[in-house]
Amino acid sequence: MTNRISPPISERAMKIAEGRFPQLAAQSGHQAYITTLAQTGGVVVKTSQGAVVERRSDGTVTVIKQLAVGKRVKAGAVLKRVK
Repeated sequence: MTNRISPPISERAMKIAEGRFPQLAAQSGHQAYITTLAQTGGVVVKTSQGAVVERRSDGTVTVIKQLAVGKRVKAGAVLKRVK
């Protein structure tokens, strides 16, 4: 194994790379969903309406549980654990 040393990355290049994280995360999540559905025939997901459902490869959807409405949190809010 060779020991390669990469040149330092510039601040601009780092910001560009970091800006792609949300897109890469979304693509990875979607690919995991498709792969799991193909391999197992079913995927359990949370819907935007707040339900946990099982989606099957034949197109059927089974509601497993309806979740309580969550609290909205403003960006930058600091959360503290209550004992």
